[in-house]
Amino acid sequence: MDGIKSKSIGMIGMGDMGKLYTTKFSEAGWRVNVCDTPDKYEELQKGFGSRNNVHVYANGHLVSRVSDWIIYSVPAEFIDDVVATYGPSTKQGAIVGGQTSCKAPEIAAFDAHLPADVDVISCHSLHGPKVSTVGQPLAIITYRVSNLESIEFVKEVLSCLDSRMVHLSASQHDMITADTQAVTHAAFLSMGTAWQANNQFPWETSRYIGGIENVKINITLRIYSSKWHVYAGLAILNPSAKRQIRQYAQSVTELFKLMLGGHREELEHRVKTAGKAVFKGEKGRDLLLDDEVLDRFSLGKGSIEKTPNNHLSLLAMVDCWWKLGIEPYDHMICSTPLFRLWLGTTEYLFRKSDLLDEVLKIAIEDNTFRSDDLEFTFAARGWSDCVSFGDFGSYRDRFEKIQEYFAPRFPEATKIGNEMLATILAKTHS
Repeated sequence: MDGIKSKSIGMIGMGDMGKLYTTKFSEAGWRVNVCDTPDKYEELQKGFGSRNNVHVYANGHLVSRVSDWIIYSVPAEFIDDVVATYGPSTKQGAIVGGQTSCKAPEIAAFDAHLPADVDVISCHSLHGPKVSTVGQPLAIITYRVSNLESIEFVKEVLSCLDSRMVHLSASQHDMITADTQAVTHAAFLSMGTAWQANNQFPWETSRYIGGIENVKINITLRIYSSKWHVYAGLAILNPSAKRQIRQYAQSVTELFKLMLGGHREELEHRVKTAGKAVFKGEKGRDLLLDDEVLDRFSLGKGSIEKTPNNHLSLLAMVDCWWKLGIEPYDHMICSTPLFRLWLGTTEYLFRKSDLLDEVLKIAIEDNTFRSDDLEFTFAARGWSDCVSFGDFGSYRDRFEKIQEYFAPRFPEATKIGNEMLATILAKTHS
């Protein structure tokens, strides 16, 4: 398109993803007009004011008046208020979109507050700001367009991310993010809560050494090193996510009761039935992860002998997918790195029959992890209640309390986690 670079991008909200997008777009030669909340204006000027192609404004009114594609990169919890404030100032004939993790409230806000002559094309990078954009899934949601050139313009802008573009409707996006992210996050949030409740740093004990434990520890710390609102908005504002998180808590509770009651045959039948349903089409295919990959990334030091684990969190994940009729492999094309890693870990357990049999035996005969599993069950139910009540304040309090507990290990966990995610990305794309 002739003269396309003469157009400019507006970024309302300069959190981690807003900064990532701004950096990428400006380095590709686009003019990017940015703003954040008024109290962050001077800070934003210091950080971005001297960068080529970046222009810092005091508020979203000024950004909206001069930009050709305005992206609202704000927490989903606040999208309606922010669009209500700045939407009426949108430049005539411009395109507006959002980068929130839940599209239902975003689209509702655009419908309510944008002028009729504005096209609506949203996006969502299905990864965090600490992950390279290259090769990652990038959802594009074309909601309202009067000119097909608008779509080409948006694709041209986003092409500098080198991500895999996937075109979805808003409802498809929210269903897929619920399927691939909501329950995954709930599992790791619950692990962190249980470890904190037991005053454990799991990498310092033989209970959580090697293999599958490396994945649990690294991803739990990765999630808690992020901002709470990233996970709260997706869980609380997405109706599908609430149902799935509730089912995960129910699966954890019911499987734990079977373990406590010593109901070996019922537990084995339920777990293996779930495994056959979820992994039915994968027989004969290579595993997403192998022993070498799983053992490589450890926060622990030395070669402490592993303690057998019943892996309640993994058994419940597959049980939850089965109960909800979720086909996790169907969403690989637009799944997050964390979901691919978690799917690879569950697959590793369920497709190794000897390992699964050992885990089921441990679940009935070995009480080593009973206190851990009890706290994990409490945690899963607690997070589910928090999401069901739609309580952002409670969610933030729970999240930040555990975040503070694990904070000293975040730098190392982030480094190792990046290496782990790069490895699983290579494996799942090979």
